[in-house]
Amino acid sequence: MSAPTRWWLVRHAPVINPSGAIYGQSDIDCDVSDARVFGAVAGILPTDALWLQSPLTRTRKTAQALKAAGAVGPEPIDEPRLMEQSFGDWQGGDRAVVRARHPEAYRRFWLAPADERAPNGESFVDVVERVTDALQEWSGKAPGRDIVAVVHGGPIRAALAHALALAPERALSFHAETVSVTRVDLYPDGQSAVVFVNATPWRF
Repeated sequence: MSAPTRWWLVRHAPVINPSGAIYGQSDIDCDVSDARVFGAVAGILPTDALWLQSPLTRTRKTAQALKAAGAVGPEPIDEPRLMEQSFGDWQGGDRAVVRARHPEAYRRFWLAPADERAPNGESFVDVVERVTDALQEWSGKAPGRDIVAVVHGGPIRAALAHALALAPERALSFHAETVSVTRVDLYPDGQSAVVFVNATPWRF
């Protein structure tokens, strides 16, 4: 069997969001002050990987913090298909205000989020489709290599949906902690393996 492309999916650092706004693809900041966390994650990442990142501040800063903590690799490439789910008109809005103004749409979206869209936004099904496209394209460009991708919780769940052939609703059950690592291996023949999910090496 040919060697797989090994995806090391790192979720970004905790966001700085004191208002509790719905952020999605909003370009908000993150907290990269805990050097212990980044050092632990940097220590388990491969040293000869291709690096990708979502083109948002919180993923870029997380990638920079990992490099500063000792992770080895080239400058990350921006990959827009690995961005968080877009919440459209609701992005940046206060949750209570959005819920009060759009009670039925808000209820539908959060109770059945896989195929529901916020106004002018994406569904999780849409996220799975674009993340799958990115995984397949980059796996073809880097067969048998390691890829470190600094991304968001939504795309990590989408990658798991693809790798495990799960219905999107089921994939939403996975948790991706901030600065955790999930490893998915994709083989040239279309087979896949999930090696680990939500690894947090700084806890050990």
